[in-house]
Amino acid sequence: MSAFLFVAALGLHAQNSAAPSGQITDVPGIRVGQYTLTERPTGCTVVLAPPNTVGAVDQRGGAPGTRETSLLAPENMVEVVHAIVLSGGSAYGLSTADGVMRYLSEQNIGYPVSGTVVPIVPAAILLDLSVGGKPEIRPGPECGYHAAATAAAGVVAQGSVGAGAGATVGKFANNRPMKGGIGTASLRGPDGLVVGAIIAVNAAGSIIDRRTGKPVAGVRTADGGGLEDPFALIRGTSRVIGREMENTTIGVVATNARLTKAQALRVSIMAQDGLARAIFPAHTPGDGDTLFVLATGGLTDAPNVSRIGSLAAEVVSDAILRAVREATGLPGYPAVRDLVKR
Repeated sequence: MSAFLFVAALGLHAQNSAAPSGQITDVPGIRVGQYTLTERPTGCTVVLAPPNTVGAVDQRGGAPGTRETSLLAPENMVEVVHAIVLSGGSAYGLSTADGVMRYLSEQNIGYPVSGTVVPIVPAAILLDLSVGGKPEIRPGPECGYHAAATAAAGVVAQGSVGAGAGATVGKFANNRPMKGGIGTASLRGPDGLVVGAIIAVNAAGSIIDRRTGKPVAGVRTADGGGLEDPFALIRGTSRVIGREMENTTIGVVATNARLTKAQALRVSIMAQDGLARAIFPAHTPGDGDTLFVLATGGLTDAPNVSRIGSLAAEVVSDAILRAVREATGLPGYPAVRDLVKR
């Protein structure tokens, strides 16, 4: 099938086949807040959902760090989600969700229980403790509170901010990594459908532009000015010597479709295809790749889950590309923009 026919089959506008654009806040009701620590490159990103938003999650890789993901399973009772937290700081960063819960409870937002409300705030973390030294500095509840309190619709900062502040990529070989970051993108389908994503990219693998099949960030060449072919590295016989445990790509896909928990789960599973298209290798034993889905239900039409999941995979890939292209380099971790200047 030609690219044109594929785009037509999905019902996309023609401009959506061009370079990545849009942002997760194009989904009505979705707000994003971020907080970046000044003492070390790390931080958190919070996605606030409108009332009655249904959530799901799909987790891949062998080293996950998550909170409140079991409750998202279709067989479990609670159907609504009030916020999702993405954070640096490894397992310590899961405490950022405490601050988000405190903020939401102050706004009387949560699941009604025993005369009060309990905010439903799933979270996932990435491992950035070695970046910038001072691993004892990591995001905590105040980081989450500040990010939630400043969350807004509209323009979302990208690159080396929030959960992407200490993110790095290309760590699976030769110990010549680059700077990762956080990125966002969206696509529009027919009848008002919107699908968006925000992804914090902290991958062991290299980042691939699916439009060209070529790496745009990742393991650098010996002179530091170019990129190794990640496919050749994996196929080669040399021993892998990278820092394979300092990884994990995490993110949120949002749509204004009305989905059940089971349908949202299927979308999250399909969205992981976008991660695998944009990161090579992905879902490794040292990654905890995790994608949440938020379905706000603004559209009343019966959902086309195949279309939504296909679009979700596309926006995940697009957001990953934007994360590394918008990143700012750190000592020992040049960004894409630094390589382009050479």
